[in-house]
Amino acid sequence: MSFSANIKEELAKHITPARHCQIAELAAIMHFCGQYGEDKEGNLTIGFQTENEAVVRKGFTLLKKTYNIDIGVGINGQEKANLIAKTGDLSKPVDPLLIKSACCRRAFLRGAFLCCGSMSDPSKGYHLEFVCADEAQAEQLQEVIGTFDIEAKIIQRKKYHVVYLKEGAGIVDLLNVMEAHRSLMELENLRILKEMRNSINRRVNCETANIGKTVQAATRQVEDILFIKEHYGFSKLPDNLREMAEVRLEYPDAALKELGEYLNPPVGKSGVNHRLRKLSELADKLRV
Repeated sequence: MSFSANIKEELAKHITPARHCQIAELAAIMHFCGQYGEDKEGNLTIGFQTENEAVVRKGFTLLKKTYNIDIGVGINGQEKANLIAKTGDLSKPVDPLLIKSACCRRAFLRGAFLCCGSMSDPSKGYHLEFVCADEAQAEQLQEVIGTFDIEAKIIQRKKYHVVYLKEGAGIVDLLNVMEAHRSLMELENLRILKEMRNSINRRVNCETANIGKTVQAATRQVEDILFIKEHYGFSKLPDNLREMAEVRLEYPDAALKELGEYLNPPVGKSGVNHRLRKLSELADKLRV
């Protein structure tokens, strides 16, 4: 099962005890994948356009809990009037009064994600989105997400308007808002592992680059010293530079600190670097 499917499975099982939150979540499900119909007797019927059975189960569970409406039973009279008054025109955004409180906005986002949300495999990248049928729905979703200080953006994809998040931290916050805590922990674990791998890779790359620079510098120093030996002679060098040249030739792979320990008396890293630079400058003059 995909990570996105796991989130939906978790959200589908989450039933809030508060009726006003149940109504808010039901309103989201109705507006994002619900539809009205009519039976032979003229009674109102309700259906859900989705391939996810968990969403259908959640929708009818909420209908039963909030309005005591059973599956397969036509709705008429006061029940019909109450339901339509609450859910309203399904082609328009959800009534703002239904999602006035923070807990109801959480429930609304749960319902929206169940119907039109999805998330990419977090081991490959971070991307969570809601695919909306029209711009007004997308703008309402973006606004509701924004009330929790989470930035979501909208992009048009063919005939749909997509509300999306691409930052790992924002997606974690949204999962927390929707109360998908198990999925949140799984995502956090994946993020930690991914960041550790990236950190190790950066360190290895940095160390590899430093080693490369050290090898290049040592190779250049040896070449300079050999050129001086052939075209100038060590006997003409001051004692400190002659000793430095001999030690470098004897230990071509040693680091500066290690080279300093071979000198008599020992010299620090900066002193070794200074002497090698003097030798390099002499070699450059000889080449001219």
